[in-house]
This record gives sequence, C-alpha cells and structure tokens, in this order.
Amino acid sequence: MGMTLALQRLATLSWQFLALTPLLALAAYWTGGEPALAALAATVPLAVLAFGRLAPPERPGAVSDQVIARLDAILSETAVRGGATGCLVIQFDGAAHLCDRLGRARQSEVLATLVARLRGALRPGDLLYPLEDGGLAVVLSASPRLDAEIMVRIAARMQLVVQQPVILASGPVQVICSIGFCHSPQLAQPDGRALLDAAQIAGDEARACRPGAIRGFTAELARARAERDALRTGFADGVGRGEVRAWFQPQVSTDSGEVTGIEALVRWHHPERGCLAPGAFLPAIEGSDLMELLGHTMLTQSLATLADLDRQGLRIPTVAVNLSQQELRDPHLPDRLAWTLDRFGLTPSRLTVEVLESVVAGDGEDIVAANIARIAALGCGVDLDDFGTGHASITAIRRFALHRLKIDRSFVQHIDQNRDQQNLVTAILSLAERLGLDTVAEGVETPAEHALLAQLGCGHVQGFVVARPMPAEDLAEWLAAYRDRQSREIRIGVRAK
Repeated sequence: MGMTLALQRLATLSWQFLALTPLLALAAYWTGGEPALAALAATVPLAVLAFGRLAPPERPGAVSDQVIARLDAILSETAVRGGATGCLVIQFDGAAHLCDRLGRARQSEVLATLVARLRGALRPGDLLYPLEDGGLAVVLSASPRLDAEIMVRIAARMQLVVQQPVILASGPVQVICSIGFCHSPQLAQPDGRALLDAAQIAGDEARACRPGAIRGFTAELARARAERDALRTGFADGVGRGEVRAWFQPQVSTDSGEVTGIEALVRWHHPERGCLAPGAFLPAIEGSDLMELLGHTMLTQSLATLADLDRQGLRIPTVAVNLSQQELRDPHLPDRLAWTLDRFGLTPSRLTVEVLESVVAGDGEDIVAANIARIAALGCGVDLDDFGTGHASITAIRRFALHRLKIDRSFVQHIDQNRDQQNLVTAILSLAERLGLDTVAEGVETPAEHALLAQLGCGHVQGFVVARPMPAEDLAEWLAAYRDRQSREIRIGVRAK
C-alpha cells in the first residue's frame, strides 16, 4: 500500500521523478540485486501511466483569486488594527484599436511598459495584478488615513502615469485608461470578492461614460448593474416571445409633403416594466452578441412591414434601419442584407441603413468603410445619423459612401426662435449641397420649425409634427388617413384657384 501511494505521488511529479530515477535504480540494485532492478523497471512505467492519467494537472489559481485572497488578508488585518483598504480596476480604452494599429507584438510592448510604470508609481505595500480580461487590479495596503478622496488622487496619479506617451521605434503612442475604485468602508460587509466586484462595477461605469473617466463605487451603481444584467439575461427570450418589435416614424418631403420613408425604432414590450424605449435597454446589450440579434430582428420586421404595405397598396419608398458599429464590422453584413431583401421580394433601393456619425468620426476602420461601400453599391441608401454630434471631418464623410445627412434634433429644436441654430443648420445644408447629399431633419416638433427648415432648403423632416413613432399595425391606418387628408387639401387648393 505504501509503495502504491509513493508511486502515485511520483507519477504526478514528472520532472522530480525523472531526477530521482537513477537513485531509485541504484537503491533497488543494492537491496535486491538484479531481480529487484527488473521489478522496478517493469513496475514504474506502468504506475506512471496509470496514476499519471488519473491525476489532475496542477493549474495555477486565477489572478482574480489571488486579488481576492490578498484583499481578504488585508481586510482581516484592518479588522484587528483598524484602517481601511481599497481596490482599483484599470481598463485601457481602445485596446483593440491599439492592436489593430500597432500589431500584437508592439501592443504587448506598450502595455508592458505601462505596467512597469504603474508598479513604480505605487505606494509601498500596494500590489498590481493583471486581470483575465486585459485590465489591471490594484490592491491598496491598509492605511488609517485612506479615504475616498485619497483614492481619487491615487486613481488620477495612475491615469497621469498611463497617459505619458510610450516611445516606440515607429513614434510615440499614447494610451488612455478608465479607472473604477471601491473604498472598503463603502461595503456593509466587505470581503475580497465583494471589494473586487465593486471596483469592477465602477470600472465598467467609467469606461461606459467616456475615455479617461474615474468612477467610485456607489450602491446606486450596483443597483443599475443588477438591472442591466437582468435586462441582458431576458433580452434573447424577449425576442423569442415577440416582445421586441419595430415601431416606425414617417419622414416627409418638405417640398411635396409626401411620405418619403419611415425609420424603424425598437421597442421592448417588457412583461413587467411595460414598453421600453431603446435608452432603457440598449446600454445593457451593447458590445454583446445580442446586438446582432437585435439588428437581425429589426431588419426582418422592417422589410416584412414594407412588403405588407406594398400588398395593401400603401407603398412607402424606403425604410431606414440603424446599424451598430459592431454589425458594420461583420464582413458578411452586405450579403445578409441582400439575402433578406430577396426573401421579401424587395429591391435594395427600398432599404436605407443609418450609420452614427461617431462611427464615421472614429478611426475609420477599413472593414467598416468597405462594408458601407458594398451596401451602397448594392443599391441601398446610407444615412449619416445624428450629424453634428460626432465631429466627423469632411474627409471622413467623403471616405464613406453616404447618400444623406440626418441633422440631429439638438440643432432643430427652437430653430424658428434661435438665430444661432439657424446659422448652424444653414451651414450643414450648404455642406450637404456641396457634397451632393440629401438632408433630413429629425426631432421636428412644431409647424414653425417645419416651415423654417423647408425655407432653408432641408429636403425631409421627421418628428412629432408629422407623427409619433407607432407600431406596425397602426402604420397602415395612419398612412391611409395622411394621404387622404393630403389629397383633400390639394383638391381644395385647386378649386380655390
């Protein structure tokens, strides 16, 4: 039995066993001669094969487990001696773009330099750990003077260290980071896992707010995170149950008054929370595969509605569907659009895709530009959404195959009363005309705003002054009533002459 246990132990220690093999052979020969040596030679390989297969490989603990263990040790110390600790989570903004721009080897060189700098900037006793998701965790040593204000200063100092340019052979590279932190007294019953989780919640909030943000943990953040997690978990089931639906808002020509298109806007008819607008649930699913599910759902419902209106004799020229940056990176996107159009028997000109200006104003990824070009070549329209809010340059606008600029509602509101607003919109319309692009103003709420936009030369308007967003089942009735009203106004105008 003892020999069996010894062999089992040796089987799990591969390099140690190899080092001891000569000594074992010599000992066997001295004690039992050639028969013992032969027995050892026959037994040991079989034991290694048998027990080695059964023994689980030793794996180092996850880094997050090391962080938690360290925090637990410091919290135990503070419980006896007093003081406080804290945890910070550092996340590098745009790490994926950094890899695309520099390559993986140089990205690793930059990040290694930043980690070395951060270690040098820590206080005595503070420890830095690389996390599995590419971020960093900083565990602060116990201190009687540590408070939330000091933690903000520590975070700001770390940001300053990170943002100093890293000099490569190809030139300087600057990286920006977002930081979340949690001060141990903020938790009612702090332990290592809860402290790390809280810092990660704050870090996610910082990254979502803007590049280079710093956020401290609060109970409200935790509640918001739990709510987002619940929405994310239930979204796919909601799609399957038909709760996620496309609503539509008409767009009309400022020249003829005819309906020139509709925009698809998502609504989630949540069984417990009622009808949710996009702002209530999109932040919960952004960056996940659920965005692709949403995009497919909206495209399918939008084209189905357009085809159904055709069958009722209520033809609308085009439907506009928003595409996220995540979808625009999919190399198969243009093919998917073509297949779905063919499925409903619609020509490509009946579909308009809307692209946020922030996408065009970014790094201008080649795959995004190529996809937009292929979509335009297919015959679909391409609208630049929320124009004026994303700081896109003229060069960026010309690089993408665009057909129309959508003027953001922030420039349209009270345009009939605000001279500065009028000047801004006039400049946008002039730019569009020079670039050969059509225009549509969104968020138009009053007849006065509508009239002034028409006078300034805006091609189309969309907003409450025309109609509020409505479900597909109400769209046909609204469209028939609108066209009937428009035809009666024309007949009255003709008789008046």
